[in-house]
Amino acid sequence: MYSKRNFPGVTVLLMAFLLTLVMGCKNDKSEDKPDTPTVEKPPVKVPPFNRDSAYTFVQRQVDFGPRVMGSKGHEDCKNWIIGKMRSYGMEITEQNFEAAVYTGDKFPATNIIAKYKPDNTNRIVLAAHWDTRHIADSDLSTRDQDKPILGADDGGSGVGVLIELARQFSIDGPDMGVDFVFLDAEDYGDSTDPEPTEEAEIEKRQNSWAIGAQYYAHNFSGIRPKYGILLDMVGSAGATFHKEDVSMHFAPGLVNGIWSTAIKMGYGTYFINKQEGFAFDDHYFINTIANIPMVDIINMKDKKFGAHWHTHDDNMKVIDRNTLRAVGQVLLAVVYRDELSI
Repeated sequence: MYSKRNFPGVTVLLMAFLLTLVMGCKNDKSEDKPDTPTVEKPPVKVPPFNRDSAYTFVQRQVDFGPRVMGSKGHEDCKNWIIGKMRSYGMEITEQNFEAAVYTGDKFPATNIIAKYKPDNTNRIVLAAHWDTRHIADSDLSTRDQDKPILGADDGGSGVGVLIELARQFSIDGPDMGVDFVFLDAEDYGDSTDPEPTEEAEIEKRQNSWAIGAQYYAHNFSGIRPKYGILLDMVGSAGATFHKEDVSMHFAPGLVNGIWSTAIKMGYGTYFINKQEGFAFDDHYFINTIANIPMVDIINMKDKKFGAHWHTHDDNMKVIDRNTLRAVGQVLLAVVYRDELSI
């Protein structure tokens, strides 16, 4: 309780105490050591992404024809990816397995794992599927629905971006380690009608997709990446990449960090700052089985994939160098700066 009355004696003592305190502070200050100047780290130089080189890598895959498991194009493309990544100094592991698909067929399949700085414990995984769809079964498909597609965007674009990143790493690479993972047997899933209603059948239908990702996740070994980024359909003109639902569920901080980086770099017309769409993609299994937080950069609009998806229009005519550059340049910034966390 404070009184409003004045007490002269107390006031004098209080003034003396305050004067002593002030003088003491002055003396202490005179004896302080000078502050050590803060040295700011120079900004990390992020190299430019070569969109023409990435486009050429997409074209090279398409030149093999459809990369459907069991085909010559599939085998030739596998050997080409391995050769390119090895030429850029990556340590290669071929993860061979048998893919049992919904039709009852079984095919030899291969996940290709190419490691940059394989002993570095500070690492991430960058992934894309390299196989293509065995049929053109989209609702928008109007011709040759029983024939395989070229998959310039769905398969080719993600691989093209990753190989161009590896080429850049071989010239002047980042400090962190990176696992480049080219996933097989992603696109041989069951989309036949009618849609199942029983839980067991729904799960069976879901598991018919991304077989390579499931195998990779179940058989993961080595240094665990702190997070992963999946690329799927990242090359078409007018592509838009929303914050996809599965990605936001498992790694919202990572999604927001990537999108914020992209928008600050001027790529906001591609990376839309809005959550929209669900993609049951490779990242689902890598999140749920391997427990590696992974996000999906995938072209979706109004919760649908592009009009060329799973049709014979998925050819080089839809591929846009500017879209490839937008995605590739953002990934270079993410990797070289190494600022993102989950």
